[in-house]
Amino acid sequence: MKRYALILIMVIVNWLPVSVSAHGLDPGFLDLVSIGNDSWRVTWRAPDVNGQPMTIEAQLPRNCVHPALATPRFDGRAWTTKWVTNCPGGLRGGVIEILGLDRTSTDTLVRYELAPGQTQVHRLTSSNTSFTVPEDPGKIEILTSYVALGVTHILEGVDHLLFVLALVLLIRDRMRMLWAITAFTVAHSITLAAASFGWLNLPPPPVEAIIALSIVFLAYELSLPVADRDPVSERFPWIVSFGFGLVHGLGFAGALEEIGLPTGDIPLALFAFNIGVELGQLLFIAFVLTLGFALRWLYPQLQHKAGSLARFASYGIGSLAAFWVIERVAGF
Repeated sequence: MKRYALILIMVIVNWLPVSVSAHGLDPGFLDLVSIGNDSWRVTWRAPDVNGQPMTIEAQLPRNCVHPALATPRFDGRAWTTKWVTNCPGGLRGGVIEILGLDRTSTDTLVRYELAPGQTQVHRLTSSNTSFTVPEDPGKIEILTSYVALGVTHILEGVDHLLFVLALVLLIRDRMRMLWAITAFTVAHSITLAAASFGWLNLPPPPVEAIIALSIVFLAYELSLPVADRDPVSERFPWIVSFGFGLVHGLGFAGALEEIGLPTGDIPLALFAFNIGVELGQLLFIAFVLTLGFALRWLYPQLQHKAGSLARFASYGIGSLAAFWVIERVAGF
């Protein structure tokens, strides 16, 4: 039985880098901005694959006139094409599809306006490559779309996941860990909402650098013997997670700003996106705890080497986070 469990763990661990690298690609992005008179300004971004655009193509509703498209331009991360299309009768009831998406491991985010200022968002995946533009987008569609976007964002955000991983490794008491994760959730919900409503506005580069620095701090604490750790982070970890959660919320807000929020349903979209982030976070924590339980069951002697393993993990987490700090500060 243990042999089969070990094989399963090896398969999962070997599969993870493939999955992470596949989803590490920027998602495709289709943006349709209404400019009136049944016309839309279209921006199409295809992810870069070895110096070439990914072989996916945006197909608009049949009533839209397709002009001769310009050659895509590489903007440093993806290949962008822009044009203006005319869709007599509008987008409602039309089908938007991403051709070739079913042969990839990435997503495509479609942001569209039914009329100037009426923004809606829909996420397409390799298993769901098209959708019909609803006559009147309901709250259920907004809820499901933004929950999925939140889950995807947190599971693809390696820096946020490393922070949560360090938090899980640092806090040995499960009840304290629960309170710390709750405090992190409350904190980033506050700043996510404040930034999305325009009450708080900070430039992204310093925010991203501080997020990386928060991981360095946790990695440093994790590398120390328990007796030498900061009393606050050891006895009241929720204070630390709340403080850094405020910064991480600004990072989530930056991602949500790029996605856009539906006009008239901003509170619902914010709530759904935050729920998605929490679901993704809980999935990751459950995976980490399950993997740790399985390893302890397979190799009971690991229980006596927990301190050494934690320090070893802290070096890897801290080194990567320190590199991010330097890289992001240099990008100022």
